[in-house]
Amino acid sequence: MTEPVVAERSGPSFLRLERYSFGVGDRFAHQAKAQLRAIMLAAAEGADVIPVWNKSYREHSIIGSEPATVRAAAEAAARDLGWTKPFHVDADHITLKTVDGFIVSSDYYTLDVAEAIGKPIPAEQVEKFLARHPELMERTELTGLAEPMVMSGATAAQVAAKYLFAVKEAGHIYRHIAKARGSSGFITEVSMDETDLPQKPEELLLILAALADEDVPLQTIAPKFAGRFNKGVDYVGDVAQFEAEFRADIAVVAHAVKTYDLPDTLKLSVHSGSDKFSIYPPIRRALRDTGAGLHLKTAGTTWLEELIGLAEAGGEALALAKEIYAEAYAHRDELCAPYAAVIDIDLARLPALAEVETWSSQQYANALRHDPRCPEFNPSLRQLLHVGYKIAAKMGQRYLGMIAACEKEISRNVTVNLFERHLVPIFLA
Repeated sequence: MTEPVVAERSGPSFLRLERYSFGVGDRFAHQAKAQLRAIMLAAAEGADVIPVWNKSYREHSIIGSEPATVRAAAEAAARDLGWTKPFHVDADHITLKTVDGFIVSSDYYTLDVAEAIGKPIPAEQVEKFLARHPELMERTELTGLAEPMVMSGATAAQVAAKYLFAVKEAGHIYRHIAKARGSSGFITEVSMDETDLPQKPEELLLILAALADEDVPLQTIAPKFAGRFNKGVDYVGDVAQFEAEFRADIAVVAHAVKTYDLPDTLKLSVHSGSDKFSIYPPIRRALRDTGAGLHLKTAGTTWLEELIGLAEAGGEALALAKEIYAEAYAHRDELCAPYAAVIDIDLARLPALAEVETWSSQQYANALRHDPRCPEFNPSLRQLLHVGYKIAAKMGQRYLGMIAACEKEISRNVTVNLFERHLVPIFLA
């Protein structure tokens, strides 16, 4: 095999990310303790999983919050519960335009270069890259793959032309953060999942080689898998195909670490959109068989558990939960537009407002809670409310005061959901 030319590592030191990490979203920064309790329950059962609180620029903009609130909530939870292991705060899906507000409070950065994928790059840069990496066009045997990887020169040129601009953008963002933070180490993730087609194993290897050339010490990479990863509901696709892709990507990551001198902590990041229950067993099996690490990033699950807690509290809290649904239903088009690629809502299955007004606490909770065995569970309602947190944000203190008043019901739901439905199936089953 032709030896690749590997760039010298010259960037600042980086924080080492632990083998298993679990990204939790908290739209309103009130459930950090309930989330951490789930992590601590897993630790008590033998699963060493590190929490990462993630919140994007878009979420902060909609809610009107600041990145510092996420750090403050995480630190308070760790202090109050006696958590002495590491935790991290993720500036989720940031770009060069949006990263500056996260520099002080975050120590984990998900570099989102989706908009740069496919942008044209000079042909001579593609040629230089391929000349630098002739090994990408040779047969490569990888543990876990039944067939050797091989990519023709023409295919390699097409893949490089599609991704090199995005990789260089990731390099620009990384260096901007490194310069701003100085000697303070941080964790770098690169998100490549928001593109048109899943990356094949050989394409992921090319991307990793290019990131190594950019001297980006990434510790997690989020590729695109086949199937639908809709917000807040289960995976839609061929589970066997997902498992094959996931195992192949694990093999590619392990090979890239050795070949391109990338951090030995590098692992896959699965941007789940939460609740991809059907792929948790395949992920668990792959981790067991290979010893690989994992970062699983959940999204708005906690916000939905807040609504379930409000419903279960009854009275004014249930009335508020019903009002939020009514407003989300009335503004469904504008709420869904930014998330059109990651939701599939059947409008005919959204319950009428008059019907919801008659619901008991249990009926509301059953419709929203993600329990496919429950005949009342409504995935369309769940997806609408998942993207409807803007309604609660506009309520301001009225909403925040109510979730504070219903803390007991909400925190129980948040902890049980994360522990029983997410952590146990992946790390303890």
